[in-house]
Amino acid sequence: MTQPYERIRRKSPEDLRSARWFAPDDLRSFGHRSRIMQMGYAPEDWAGKPIIGILNTWSDLNPCHAHFKHRVEDVKRGVLQAGGFPVEMPAITLSENFMKPTTMLYRNLLAMEVEEQIRAHPVDGVVLLGGCDKTTPGLTMGALTAGLPMIYLPAGPMLRGNYAGQQLGSGSDAWKYWDERRAGTITAQQWLGVEGGIARSYGHCMTMGTASTMTAIADAMGLSIPGASSIPAPDANHIRMASACGRRIVEMVWENLTPDLIVTPQAVRNATVVAMAMGCSTNAVIHLLAMARRAGVHWSLDDLDALGRTTPVIANVRPSGSTYLMEDFFYAGGLLGMMGQLKEKLDLDCLTVMGETLGQAIADAPVYNEDVIRPLSNPVYHEGSLAVLRGNLCPDGAVIKPAACDARFQRHTGPALVFDSYPEMKAAIDDENLDVTPDHILVLRNAGPLGGPGMPEWGMLPMPKALLKQGHRDMLRISDARMSGTSYGACVLHVAPEAHIGGPLALLRTGDLISIDIPARTLNMLVSDEELEKRRAEWKQPEPKFERGYGWMFSKHISQANEGCDFDYLTRDFGKAAGEPDIF
Repeated sequence: MTQPYERIRRKSPEDLRSARWFAPDDLRSFGHRSRIMQMGYAPEDWAGKPIIGILNTWSDLNPCHAHFKHRVEDVKRGVLQAGGFPVEMPAITLSENFMKPTTMLYRNLLAMEVEEQIRAHPVDGVVLLGGCDKTTPGLTMGALTAGLPMIYLPAGPMLRGNYAGQQLGSGSDAWKYWDERRAGTITAQQWLGVEGGIARSYGHCMTMGTASTMTAIADAMGLSIPGASSIPAPDANHIRMASACGRRIVEMVWENLTPDLIVTPQAVRNATVVAMAMGCSTNAVIHLLAMARRAGVHWSLDDLDALGRTTPVIANVRPSGSTYLMEDFFYAGGLLGMMGQLKEKLDLDCLTVMGETLGQAIADAPVYNEDVIRPLSNPVYHEGSLAVLRGNLCPDGAVIKPAACDARFQRHTGPALVFDSYPEMKAAIDDENLDVTPDHILVLRNAGPLGGPGMPEWGMLPMPKALLKQGHRDMLRISDARMSGTSYGACVLHVAPEAHIGGPLALLRTGDLISIDIPARTLNMLVSDEELEKRRAEWKQPEPKFERGYGWMFSKHISQANEGCDFDYLTRDFGKAAGEPDIF
């Protein structure tokens, strides 16, 4: 089979994009050359060589990326080894741990910065350093739009957590032990021990949270060195992988292997299958839709749900799995081993950044522990990680993670307990006299893309203390917010349209009955159409959240969750319609 990249003419030094800055014998290029020489570089450093931009999201406030200060030097070494010229370029970091109200508010800002950094500077290809939740989609969205050769370098998961001989999973065990502390079953001293042991190294969450989900999606799309997403951040293999990224991007420039040849509809489908099989974060939905559309691939909630029905969860990694963490996943064979188990469900002719097909990349990929990476015949869960629900409460869709919730909520009807804000909800659930039963359905609204603002990770509503004291650890919860990928439980999220813009969730009242049927993919409030029309007539639009700055721009152009929460003017269709100039 002739691959697309084999039909592309190999570039010569004169064809390099950076040569437009440095090669001409004119005054403008004199300025470029003299200023790069001002920094101590000689023509031998850059002339006739691919200039490689290394977009680094390192920050003193991003523990997931703490090692990037060193990894960037490893990438530079690889670029130099391959005959390129590396230049480090900072990009805004999005630290899930510290940014308020949510990093999701700034994902598109990162994407814009990446696109404009690439567009404005004399680079021929880029290496993207990311990992913490929104950095993977933000970096790749911007680079996909820019269109130059690119490699995504994932930060890698941190080591397993540990306290008192127990393995701890970031996020998941924070929720678990917080509930136990509120229930009075663990001491303050034990809680402090968990706090000090749950995150023991640099790297992103080692559960199957949003970070591990999104780095695996980029990997499965073909945008990383195959299998790179599974390598733990402190492992020496990670250093070698970083240098390999530097060497490979130089060759990609000469080959003109651009992302449009890699991120095809088939590659997006592969990434979706892999995400479902991994027990992915619900956040995968929003980011996959946005990434696909930046590549000109129309992908929808229905596409995701269809693959979720036929792709079982085979990665036994928490929170969908019961025991293991990402470190165990790596030792068991990692992403390559898991894709080998999924071979019959993947399009093996898709390209990767290595210039080889996915089939070639996973041809001999072993699995060393079939309890961690299960065969299709022995899955963790019989369907994929996510299910898309529709009904009069969410006409444009909502998402749930069935494998991570109590089986009794597959079909459930109960009365709503509605909260209009997070502070209101937080005060109520700590009231031990709250009138709530295990059959109640907690609802938090006004927490979507506009209502949050930015759609914060508030969707895993804490269990009411009254129920915790009775021994309950799960109940049905519904919100137009998101939740952390490390979360678990019967949580329906991303309700669209959101309440802030008048979606049906805005019309729900405490006491209304809600019915969910996950196998049938339905979510409805049992309220008559006539009553809903009456309530709609009484509803008033909330006040805007922003009056200036980036927040104002965000509020004017953000799309809803079912469309990926991208800005309307940054999608591929908009760019084509507007006659985007060819400045490359």
